[in-house]
Amino acid sequence: MDRTLPPVAAVISFIDHINRGDVQGLGALMTDDHELAIFDEDPLPGRTANMTAWAGYTAAYPHYVIYPRTITEPQAGHVAVLGHTSGSHLELTDEEESKLSVIWLAQVTDGRLRCWRLLEDTPDRRREFGFGLTA
Repeated sequence: MDRTLPPVAAVISFIDHINRGDVQGLGALMTDDHELAIFDEDPLPGRTANMTAWAGYTAAYPHYVIYPRTITEPQAGHVAVLGHTSGSHLELTDEEESKLSVIWLAQVTDGRLRCWRLLEDTPDRRREFGFGLTA
């Protein structure tokens, strides 16, 4: 029998699948109506569309890695992650990219991610999600 992961554990697992380029594992952690929202872009709805997008991204950027620095659960079913990436489409050196922190916000329902949202790291957002200004 599968057990339902608590929200923080589901998000950590989701990041692990991203870091390993495991698109099938990502899909297993998405709800059918999962959406990816990157900054101000229109969200990408649906598990199938997101798996296709992740397959393309992981093929184009096989060394993409998320480095979580701090994880909070600002409200039930929502998990915020402050961190940085390397190996992304920005095509910066790892050192340059490590200086660009971002926030991911996940909405988790029954152990699966309903939404994976990428947000700009700002002082207001750090306060909102409980990171503090020095996290």
